[in-house]
Amino acid sequence: MKQLFKILVSIFFTIVVITATGQGLHFSQYYNAPLLVNPANTGFNPDYDFRLGGNIRNQFANLGTAYNTMAIWGDARIMQDRFENGWMGIGGTIIKDAAGGAGSLTATNVSGSIAYHQMLGYNSLLSGGFSLGYVTKTIDLSKLRFDNQWNGQFFDISIPANEPFAYNQVGYLDLQVGINYAFFASDNVYFNAGISMMHVNRPRESFFDASIVNNQLYRRYTAFANANIKIENLWIVNPNIYVSKMGPSWETVIGCNANRNLSGDGYQQLIVGMYYRNNDALIPMIGYQVNDLKCTFNYDATISSLSSINGSRGAYEMSIIKSGIFSNSSSGIKCPTVKF
Repeated sequence: MKQLFKILVSIFFTIVVITATGQGLHFSQYYNAPLLVNPANTGFNPDYDFRLGGNIRNQFANLGTAYNTMAIWGDARIMQDRFENGWMGIGGTIIKDAAGGAGSLTATNVSGSIAYHQMLGYNSLLSGGFSLGYVTKTIDLSKLRFDNQWNGQFFDISIPANEPFAYNQVGYLDLQVGINYAFFASDNVYFNAGISMMHVNRPRESFFDASIVNNQLYRRYTAFANANIKIENLWIVNPNIYVSKMGPSWETVIGCNANRNLSGDGYQQLIVGMYYRNNDALIPMIGYQVNDLKCTFNYDATISSLSSINGSRGAYEMSIIKSGIFSNSSSGIKCPTVKF
């Protein structure tokens, strides 16, 4: 039984590696990876001129074939004095995804984004943006095993795989566009929603020759909505939902996090929350914020049928975000915000 289990796990992750070339990267803390979710988020950070962030995700570690996803990103507001009640935002992101075990698949995405934000009256904001990135993916074909290499007892690497691989590395340009709308009902209530489209140019992504498999990526559509609700001067509650569709695949995450004012002036805040990914995982999260530095941690507890294989242990994830104001900044806040 133990040998059979190892065989099944090996086949499972071989399939995952081959099919993963057409899937999009994601974080459970999508709300802490704003440029990945929607390029219109670039430069939209009320109270601040810039922010720098980092995200780390570790998945399937207990199965010995961990997936590690890492991102660093930053954005800033510019031209704040060039437009009437509006400004530009510029940003950049580097994302690397590495799959241990079968195939050692790695993906690197380097992108730049730009957005424009325009106040509509005194209490609403419309934003539009786009990003252009270059993606490279590599795979170690010597680490893959296929069904015709099974000799009845084990996978024999001396048996030809007879798979029509043409490359072990591919690269392509990737275009993403998006729009956001924000409504500031009062000093205590804020609402924000947006939609975006990734793979607008439908790049081809395959380790096979085009004459065998064309494999153009499906466009990935993403929508999100969230609100900030201040309760007295103790809590800011943030209910939100995220939906993403790429081809036949759907991802829906819904939940809420809340910031607790610990110092009375908002300088120190405790962050707690709970999320649910449809048919996949429960995601508790906790964090701490000191002034303009925020660190949050979450754990994906698998509740799908995969829980019998990974023991309900899905993924660990951490994010760090540092916001700030330029020393020579002379312009005021362009839009309201909910804060302690």
